[in-house]
Amino acid sequence: MLGARISVLVSGGGTNLQALLDAQRNGVLKGGKIVQVIASRGDAFALERARKANVRADVVEFRDCADSAEFERKILRLLEEERAEIVVLAGFMHILSEDFVRRYRGRMVNVHPSLIPSFCGKGFYGLKVHEAVLKAGVKVTGATAHIVDAVPDGGPILKQKAVEVLPGDTPQTLQRRVMEQAEWKILPEAVEELTLKLMGKEPPALPARRFEPILPDFGVRGNRYPGRGIILGCAPDGRAALAYFIMGRSPSSRARIFERSGDSLIIKLLDAAKKLDDPSLILYAPVRALNGQTIVTNGDQTDTVYNMMRAGGTFEEALRTREFEPDPPHCTPRISGLLLPDGRYRLNILKADSEQNCERQFFEYEPSAGYGRLIHTYEDNGNPLPSFSGEPRLVKLPEDIDEFANGLWDALDPDNKVSLYVRLIPPDGKFEDRLFNKYGEGK
Repeated sequence: MLGARISVLVSGGGTNLQALLDAQRNGVLKGGKIVQVIASRGDAFALERARKANVRADVVEFRDCADSAEFERKILRLLEEERAEIVVLAGFMHILSEDFVRRYRGRMVNVHPSLIPSFCGKGFYGLKVHEAVLKAGVKVTGATAHIVDAVPDGGPILKQKAVEVLPGDTPQTLQRRVMEQAEWKILPEAVEELTLKLMGKEPPALPARRFEPILPDFGVRGNRYPGRGIILGCAPDGRAALAYFIMGRSPSSRARIFERSGDSLIIKLLDAAKKLDDPSLILYAPVRALNGQTIVTNGDQTDTVYNMMRAGGTFEEALRTREFEPDPPHCTPRISGLLLPDGRYRLNILKADSEQNCERQFFEYEPSAGYGRLIHTYEDNGNPLPSFSGEPRLVKLPEDIDEFANGLWDALDPDNKVSLYVRLIPPDGKFEDRLFNKYGEGK
């Protein structure tokens, strides 16, 4: 075989396609050959780029198909005609079904204009990504080339490249810089790696995530409503680290305070006489300790985990008995964490899928001095509130507890933050903590 046969799916101007064609001409992409371009629009300029390069150009108009199934059948027929071995999504504005992706499992590549797992998934495409980056106020963005699987932007990462966000950037200027400095460079490199693998000349094995962005300001500054959040990890001096915060939009959500109770943390209502339909959704013990392990959750599943582990069960077993909160239309996720004395930790999210079934996602991490993971209930403000998606975000943790606590409290949205608790735990278990309440005593 002279080289893997590459088909490219496009929808618009085809700048990423041009980067691939240029890489092929310049010898960067030499393990495969671009043999076909398929556009979902007949007026896509990418078709002209293909014809200029003497590459077969086909059109499958999405709007002319009865449904997505017919659209995919037509594309698959063209791919089979050209005997495509690798499929590249280069500005292809359609989410493909699991059945389609399965046909090219491990042989389909996409480039996304952010540093996954940030600003990715359903709803993040084109300028929307760069608008979200600027809204969040982050200082670094970039692009990611990854294998396509059934979860949008969820497949194994092949390449990532960071790009600085500059003062005065607009979504348009940032989009252009990300394309020029990242997308056009990493996409050809990723496709080349995949062709070498297909030809049996696989490059040295790399971890699934070669580079992960470290989110500034604990990953919450600029997010109007992350809801409730957990950070677990390891301080630079080796102490196990924990943070838990709550936000509030309604009067009952804001009329709460954190209060210490031995080595536990509890939530109390400022107005004790206030009637609540379901107190368990806002009044619970977020933090409890058991045999040197610390449990932290955003609901009464803290007690579910505590009781299960005390009886000899596991963190995972306990959470398989629970679901997301019964508060439609938001269906607030339940988030939970387990922190071990040596800094190892586990995180979990229970959230509703599109059919209102419960997704149970578990994550487990080894200690890494100075780093932790953030998970929160909502991606941002909205109605209904959109659930957190993707893997818990990587954040940097300071050694000084006041720098940690004050920095996180300052980064939370000033209008919606309610309470924050931070704890650092040395191996002997004699922890140090900080507590903030916006509407009551406690700092």
